[in-house]
Amino acid sequence: MEKRMVVAQTDCPARLVPAGTKITIPKDTFVTITQALGGNYTVVINGNMARVDGTDAGALGLKAESLEFAENENNEIIEEQVWQALKSIYDPEIPVNLVDLGLIYSMEIDRDAKAVNINMTLTAPACGMGPVLVSDIKYRVAKVPNVETVNVELVFDPPWTRDMMSDEAKLATGLFF
Repeated sequence: MEKRMVVAQTDCPARLVPAGTKITIPKDTFVTITQALGGNYTVVINGNMARVDGTDAGALGLKAESLEFAENENNEIIEEQVWQALKSIYDPEIPVNLVDLGLIYSMEIDRDAKAVNINMTLTAPACGMGPVLVSDIKYRVAKVPNVETVNVELVFDPPWTRDMMSDEAKLATGLFF
């Protein structure tokens, strides 16, 4: 995608890159879209990079991504829906979701607390996108019905290797050999 400028149609939630700090892009503000991967957008606003979740893209006049989950009569968190949300989150630099990249080490549901606890890693410990990815996970998993709290811990043991990627991710990135 080429860089292009758009005007925020309504106030738009975003997160600063790489810190992950929440901001609001005010209505009628010009932003430059520099990247569109995995349904998310990296934009430049007032000289700062920010990430707009695809589910909020309508605020920028773009087609919003939709996360839809089946209703649950028991008011419980459904594990498959959490995995669905996790698979909708893509690495900002590689067009592969975090699950297929092998970055999600574990996911546990605390049904009493209505919380989801996730251990994840990064492709490299010095990756500057860690806070943004953690923020993406918290934002998307919180959209799963009945989730009230999302806890994400970055861990680096064991270190990530490309062997942790799914075969599909290896094919998509040309690392299948």
